[in-house]
Amino acid sequence: MQAEASFIIRNARVLTMDDANPRASAVALAGNRILAVGSEAEIDAFSGPDTHVIDAKGGTVLPGFNEAHMHIFGGSAELRELSLAGVKGFDALAKALRDYAAEYPDRALLIAQHADYTVLSDDERVTRHHLDRILPDRAVLIFAPDHHTAWANTLALKGGGILEGRDVGIGNEIVMGDDGLATGELRESNAIRPVSALGETGGREMLGVGTGGDPEHVTDEERAGDIAILKEGLAYVASLGITSLQNMDGSLYQLEMLEEIEKTVGLPVRVRMPFHMKNFMPLSDLETKAAAWRARFDTDRLRSDFVKLFMDGVTESGTAVFVDDYAHQPGWKGEPLFTQEQFDTITIAADKLGLPVAVHAIGDGAVRMVLNGYEAAIKANGKRDSRNRIEHIEVVHPDDIPRFKELGTVASMQPTHPPGSAGLPLEPYLSYIGEERWPYAFAWRTLVDAGAPIVFATDWPVSPLDPMHSIECAMSRTVWKDGLKDERLSLHETLAAYTRTGAWVEFMEDRKGMLKKGYLADVVVLSADIEATDVTALATVRPVTTICDGRITYQA
Repeated sequence: MQAEASFIIRNARVLTMDDANPRASAVALAGNRILAVGSEAEIDAFSGPDTHVIDAKGGTVLPGFNEAHMHIFGGSAELRELSLAGVKGFDALAKALRDYAAEYPDRALLIAQHADYTVLSDDERVTRHHLDRILPDRAVLIFAPDHHTAWANTLALKGGGILEGRDVGIGNEIVMGDDGLATGELRESNAIRPVSALGETGGREMLGVGTGGDPEHVTDEERAGDIAILKEGLAYVASLGITSLQNMDGSLYQLEMLEEIEKTVGLPVRVRMPFHMKNFMPLSDLETKAAAWRARFDTDRLRSDFVKLFMDGVTESGTAVFVDDYAHQPGWKGEPLFTQEQFDTITIAADKLGLPVAVHAIGDGAVRMVLNGYEAAIKANGKRDSRNRIEHIEVVHPDDIPRFKELGTVASMQPTHPPGSAGLPLEPYLSYIGEERWPYAFAWRTLVDAGAPIVFATDWPVSPLDPMHSIECAMSRTVWKDGLKDERLSLHETLAAYTRTGAWVEFMEDRKGMLKKGYLADVVVLSADIEATDVTALATVRPVTTICDGRITYQA
């Protein structure tokens, strides 16, 4: 007897991401698996009295999007905070912050997000004095979009105990003024954390990123509040057609909260998380924590099976690491968070345990160090199918481009990050890296042509999470100067980087990332035919239905 479908999606332009059967017009699902993919006549045969039919109305149907690099707890918390995206000039900043303060009179710390480095003007950086003029009697902390820099007013700096400075470790900085007091600019997590800890969540949402650790003490009420924040964020994720996310926060606290959500109401999206290895942690943590987490969290819905590290910071704050000097600051290349020897030792040990590695590396110097570490692991342990990754790769040295294919290294990149994309200003970034490095910046096409596998993501909340917005940014990106190479991928390559390759990098290509018989029932139905949509209008195409594991997780 032929199986009956629980769902049939018909009248669709199905892009399966399966090269053996790339297109169809209908899909049948049964339980949490794909029953069949084919013509409407073929799929109608699976219809029964209990089958729910979804009319795609000619819209594109894809495997659910796989957001390959994001921060779920931080992004979820920021849904409740002020966004300064698009705010420009002192008066506009003042109005936004004062309106926000009036709306939340009881918040101990007012936190705002997405303030451009040039929020005041193209040549003036924010200081505590600017923020004091706006809100002298409320503690204020505003973050740059990249979350690697923040600015605090005097009251917030006093509250965090850092107005007079503090040693915050390699690669972090409390910028000090000529008066011996902090200017208000805080670079990297160790400098920011004393102030962010004053907020409603106590900064718990960023601990996985900042320390790789967990809160020392959380009350039952606080934990319940954190779970509520996560649930809001996960629902938002599902509303964007995302069925899998790779959460780069290495936090047991988060894993345990996600596990509780899964056991109670069920996760609306599949989650993969790493163990976050910091430069002060003992090597034994790879076995006692990372490998132990892998054994404990090992389902198709919640997994922890790789290691995340940071090699550097970001260009705009001078914490990215380059092979040669910053163009605007001769004599400064940046300072890596690990020595080459440290990183090699960690990578070799992780590889020996069968743990893939993903490393934040922005500058070409940091990218080179990571590639060196992956090469050291191959020499020490022999080559295996590790699917190690480098995250961001904003600049790559031309000598290192072929090494991605040679070492089997994945390029994990963000279409919303190039200056000029997603509303980001061109400066100061272009001046900081210098024109000689422009051809090797955000070099998606160059890396793919050289044989590097590529996955796309947003690094949310650094950039807006919406995959369709990100795909539009990828497809509509322009060059910074005539004569530079067009680094865009084709639409189908871009979609693969958001679906099939995202599943492959998770070692789950045998069951997700494609619409194929027997694969997991992770599907997004879009409001229009994306192949017939102008690239400058792709963001107007919206998810209509999201199905994860055979369950509708979002319905417009």
